[in-house]
Amino acid sequence: MSDNISGSATSRATPPLRPMALINFKKTDDALAKIVGSFWQLIWSKKNPAIDQKTKYLLSLSNAVGARRFRQATRELVKAYAAGTTIPELDELFSLFVWNQGAGEFASEIGPSPLFGAYQSIKKMETEGSNREAIINMLKVQFGEENPEVGTAFQKPLQ
Repeated sequence: MSDNISGSATSRATPPLRPMALINFKKTDDALAKIVGSFWQLIWSKKNPAIDQKTKYLLSLSNAVGARRFRQATRELVKAYAAGTTIPELDELFSLFVWNQGAGEFASEIGPSPLFGAYQSIKKMETEGSNREAIINMLKVQFGEENPEVGTAFQKPLQ
């Protein structure tokens, strides 16, 4: 694997997607950006965290789904997978979404979301024998900043 991608659940490696949404705070107010940036550091770059990084990504993913923030949830899925999350773990997590959110919410909101698309892409590629690094590279391209349903910067709609 490359230097910035790790299969370890306790890894402190650089995630495949950066916290690009923080730029929007800077565009609003410098003082606000510093406060939010410091808070981000406390949560995501703590020197001796009690919760391992993979678990933090999965918790953040789950909380984002509960709040119907599928853009954030998709980004957290990409980072969780890069941190070593397995297909059986994702299968259980998505089953929990059905349990906690309901079958109707899952069918009409989660199923057609980029989050579910990323999850299904991971499963398909693993089943076909792709290695984790290739899958992560695909996720960064298809479910990263260039995807208007996932990116955090304003993108003018095509005319």
